[in-house]
Amino acid sequence: MYKNVIFDIDGTLIDTEGTGVHSLIRTVKELMHREMSYDEAYTYFGIPSVNVPKLLEYPEPEEFADLWERYFVELRYLMKIFPGISEMMPVLSEAGCKIGCVTSRTRQEFENDPVVQPLRAYFEVEICAEDSLRHKPDPEPALEYLKRSGAEASSTIYVGDTIFDCRCAKGAGTEFMLADWADRNPSGFPSHLRARNAEEMLKGILGQP
Repeated sequence: MYKNVIFDIDGTLIDTEGTGVHSLIRTVKELMHREMSYDEAYTYFGIPSVNVPKLLEYPEPEEFADLWERYFVELRYLMKIFPGISEMMPVLSEAGCKIGCVTSRTRQEFENDPVVQPLRAYFEVEICAEDSLRHKPDPEPALEYLKRSGAEASSTIYVGDTIFDCRCAKGAGTEFMLADWADRNPSGFPSHLRARNAEEMLKGILGQP
């Protein structure tokens, strides 16, 4: 059993893939006048949103971010907490796990999202984009979490859905669990900790067979 659990938010606890990807596709089409495929847009899923305009070589990052946020809000109706997550949180808490999150969202994006609010009751520490100078895949966000929470890396597991989460966790010395809701079984991740649903996630954190 892990004493401390760090959760990523998007794609791990909340199904935001469709909202994030489709809002990015719309933004690129309007501002850059090109069609972006779903698969291409998905590669930016999990990267701090403030970094995406630079990666796309768009010269006006604030304009890009504002329009992306507007489309994201318009498509927020697609977002939902993954099945079983709401039921899993109190079980972890009652088992003695200290729970928190490390997200690439800005503090404003995080605190203004009504979907995530019911889960925040279980988070003892919340690390957002502004809380570290460097971001995933750099380990700094996870290290900042460990610093603020007082948790030991050796007793901590980081649950995320992207390679950026995995590298962040490993760089900070914590264990990593892949939240593979779509059952993609991607390569490059530790094979012994992969959860395809909330039941598998709970068992892996508690060390149950």
